[in-house]
Amino acid sequence: MLRKEDLFKKNHILGIEFDRYVLENPELLERIPDGAEILFLPEDDPELCEENARLARTHREEGRPIVIIKIERLEPPRSRLVNVRIESEVA
Repeated sequence: MLRKEDLFKKNHILGIEFDRYVLENPELLERIPDGAEILFLPEDDPELCEENARLARTHREEGRPIVIIKIERLEPPRSRLVNVRIESEVA
């Protein structure tokens, strides 16, 4: 079972990446009802996937609207900087 800190950190990262994805694919928002709880099921992280699936079941039993977002994998982060140069070094 994931520690709460790890669960938060992993879901936070997925949330940020999902926000970026939605900025590029705004039509996705039309399928998410107002006030819905969004839960991520990352297929490349079985432990987080199971924990979030458990949370989804709990929220569903409480009558909350739930949207499940399945994610195949999260690519490693990379910089988008172009043509980086060191102009001077500080001694």
